[in-house]
Amino acid sequence: MTGPEIDRLIQLLARLPGLGPRSARRVALHLLKRREVLLQPLAAAMTDAAEKVQPCSQCGNLDTIDPCAICADPRRDPSIICVVEEVADLWALERARIFAGRYHVLGGTLSALDGVGPEDLNIGPLLGRARQAAVREVVIATNATTDGQTTAHYLTDRLADCDVSVTRLAYGVPVGGELDYLDDGTLAAALKARRAF
Repeated sequence: MTGPEIDRLIQLLARLPGLGPRSARRVALHLLKRREVLLQPLAAAMTDAAEKVQPCSQCGNLDTIDPCAICADPRRDPSIICVVEEVADLWALERARIFAGRYHVLGGTLSALDGVGPEDLNIGPLLGRARQAAVREVVIATNATTDGQTTAHYLTDRLADCDVSVTRLAYGVPVGGELDYLDDGTLAAALKARRAF
């Protein structure tokens, strides 16, 4: 029903997270209908990003400059490094505007099932950064999944010989959350992490 160019566009769109074949067809049709307003600027932006965006050599964030804007910002506290799994996690913390230190992107988590070991992650540079005299604390902000927890424990062990305080994000009841709607794991974590009121 369609030419090879449209089929290729649909197939490529279907590879994006959250888009299946049906959604990809709808997106492709919408882009083609609004060619001048959406498709051409999107194509130009994607070409520009492919040519200019690169990982930061210090933390692993994506930016058009190296070191990235976060690492180069003199207002950031260099004594605290927040370790995240992926760039998306770094962006989420930045969006919340709650952390004023530096970051380190691991590039994933340890996973025996997927064959991801310590050598596959950005752990060596983290240890090098943690040994710098200016660094006092490393915040491990991996996800509360089995692989995230495994990675956090591994990092804690590896950071033990560095002269830094190793902390972990708290888990539990989300702000605005109702106990009746929470899963058992979240409730258990919240009860274990209770503190004085």
